[in-house]
Order: sequence, then structure tokens, then C-alpha cells
Amino acid sequence: MSHGEEAKIDVRERGANQQTSDRRLFMQLIAFGDCPDPKPLVRTLESARIEAVLYRDVNDPRGVAVVGMSQDPAFFPGAFRELLNSPSFEELPVKAELTMIGRTYASGYEQDLDDWLIHRPRRAALNPAWPWAVWYPLRRTGSFARLAPQEQGTIIREHSVIGRAYGEADLVHDIRLACHGLDVRDNDFVIGLVGKDLHPLSHIVQRMRTTVQTSQYLQTLGPFFVGHAVWQAPMPS
Repeated sequence: MSHGEEAKIDVRERGANQQTSDRRLFMQLIAFGDCPDPKPLVRTLESARIEAVLYRDVNDPRGVAVVGMSQDPAFFPGAFRELLNSPSFEELPVKAELTMIGRTYASGYEQDLDDWLIHRPRRAALNPAWPWAVWYPLRRTGSFARLAPQEQGTIIREHSVIGRAYGEADLVHDIRLACHGLDVRDNDFVIGLVGKDLHPLSHIVQRMRTTVQTSQYLQTLGPFFVGHAVWQAPMPS
């Protein structure tokens, strides 16, 4: 690659109407076991004054998970790491197989780019009206990457139309994160589904099974973390 080609590299996110942004929200889920009482964790999180969610693990009666979020990735090896090594957390075994991390991204059609990248995912994760959550990573097959951009767009739009319908009905609200090069298992994306009831979150996963992307172009899906919020940081203004 020539020096001139290097100068053309642009890593900004792009939305509709020529919007660009270098801002992104990073989010990480860390799961723990052997926690029969999450109240000490709640007190620690409240005193830390960070944007986070604490979930009870539906599939483990002694399990919990924390989702932390920040625009600064240094938050995770810094303040978030210190929090998770504090006395209330330090004795809890980490479920490394459920660790997920990703960053918000744009597809080029967002009418309000900053809201999509920064504010919308925070509103979804921290909304007390939506305590139920399903989080999972996924990886597409290499054959998807070799499709023409127009064909990729058609496949992705099928997913988007379904997701929008569930959102407009206030059944499921999604958080979409890219994790290329960030995930230890080389996944491509992390998806968070949140809502007021659990059944619609399961229903949309079932509905997505019939799409072209899921049925033909997903290499791996999961593991799934299913949780119910026991504490959420205050909603952003």
C-alpha cells in the first residue's frame, strides 16, 4: 500500500446525509457464579457511579452478570477492572465463556448518528421498564463477506425489518455491537435484546431463524446469557 493510499483510510462512522462521527460506545458483559445474594454488588455499583447494569442469571441460581459501558475503551482495563476486583466481586468466579465486548457502529442510513452510536444503546440497557435481557455473540461465515455489497444489504435489511417491527410494538429493543478483533473467539457481533417481558425476546430469536442470514450465513451463534436486571444505573438525560 502506498503512502497516498494510507492517507485515504477513514475509520469514522457514517450516517445518512453525510453525517460522520468518531464517537462510539463500548459495552462489555462479564458474568460470575457463586453469588446467592447480589445486594453487596448493588451497593458497590451504586457507590462507583458508573453506567452499568447488574443482572441475575436466569440459567444459574447463583449467577450474575455486569454490563459496563463507556465511550473510552480505557475504562475497561481501568475503572471497570478495579471495580470488578473490589471486595464484593473479587471472590466470585468469572464465567469466561460468557464474556462479551463490542462497540457501536453505523450502517450508513442512521438519521441521527450520534443518537444511534451513543444514546440509544444506553437508553435501552438502562431503561427500568425493560429489565429482561438476552445477550449473545455471533459470527458470519466467510461466504457472506464474499457476497456483493448489494446482496449483503438485502440480507441485512430482512433482519432490520423484523427488528424494527418488534421495536415499534415495544416488544424487543436491540443493542448492536461490532466485536471484530475484540472477541477471544473471533466473533463478529454482540447482540443485546431487552424488553419488558422475556417471551418476545425468545420469539424474535425464533423468528430470525428463518431469515437468509441466520439459516445460511451464520457460522456460530451464542453462547446466550439470559438475565433480569436487579440494578440499573440512572437513565441518561
